[in-house]
Amino acid sequence: MRIVITGASGNVGTALLRRLTGAGHDLVGVCRRPPGPVPPYDVATWHPLDLAVDSAERELTDVFRGADAVVHLAWGFQPSHDVAYLERVDVHGTRAVVDAAQRAGVAHLVHMSSLGAYSPGPDTGGADQARVDESWPTEGVPTLAYSRHKVAAERMLDALERDHPQGPAVARMRPGLIVQRDSGSALLRYGVPAYLPSALLRHLPLLPLDRGLVVQVVHTDDVADAVARVLERRATGPFNLAADPPVTREVIARVLHARPVDLPRPILRTAAALAWYARLQPLDPGWVDLAFATPLLDTTRARRELDWTPAVSAEAALAEVVGGMADAAAAPSPALRPRTVAGELTALFTRGPVGSRRLP
Repeated sequence: MRIVITGASGNVGTALLRRLTGAGHDLVGVCRRPPGPVPPYDVATWHPLDLAVDSAERELTDVFRGADAVVHLAWGFQPSHDVAYLERVDVHGTRAVVDAAQRAGVAHLVHMSSLGAYSPGPDTGGADQARVDESWPTEGVPTLAYSRHKVAAERMLDALERDHPQGPAVARMRPGLIVQRDSGSALLRYGVPAYLPSALLRHLPLLPLDRGLVVQVVHTDDVADAVARVLERRATGPFNLAADPPVTREVIARVLHARPVDLPRPILRTAAALAWYARLQPLDPGWVDLAFATPLLDTTRARRELDWTPAVSAEAALAEVVGGMADAAAAPSPALRPRTVAGELTALFTRGPVGSRRLP
């Protein structure tokens, strides 16, 4: 198959290239800054494109012609203070992908949605709370731009399926938090102040978090495997993806070798908001809302229809990415480049905080 992958140099894209290598596919990568010809990026032909530009749909239509499938992974997370730019990347960029796929006659469109597209879950019950399947409403968490934009993309796909039943056929992947060791530097860059060395993660004596926190994670390679299975089977519809067991505050503390201390959610949210507005840390406080609101996912459909089983447990995946963050692990891609305190401080003083500056 000829498969075009937007965001192919990022976290999931890198793993998907690894997964598809050697399968005889003609792979085409689309991203702002193509990586060099080193594994696994050397298996793809690359087209540089920023999905935020006005010409994105026209350029994508040319790239998509003759493709059997398009996998849409590209998404913006920063600058969190410039929501208008993120909307151009995420919402208008997805519109460009959807319209270009239709114009180019692509048969299969695989979209990377998210746990963040779901409406708040049932009453919380910790890790034992009821899980939701793919029929759960996708109205998101309105206080977070990421969630709002994922919802907007879901509505586009609804309209595509309703108004154009002849195609492209659509699959929607809805994973929990996607992690791997090589995403360590990227996660630090987007979520930790520039002046904090990564090695501090190995020396946290306390973990102040609300005892009710429970989240789901899944290893990047397992997400890539699910996407590959969707492509191979021409599967359609939504698929929840998560590893077991759900990650609680106690699990996070165990991985960090820290002692958990109860910090009620309202205080955590207020502290995150104050630090964000003061540009002291780059994460929108809406991520706190998302972490406590989203439901736990039932992954029965992916297991049954794709024969998918995550190879890495949730705790093992978390331990891997925490180790990667502590070591500032990276990959030979601009999106997953190494993080250093010196480099981050230089960017801070020359271009401003990551939450406010446009990415290079």
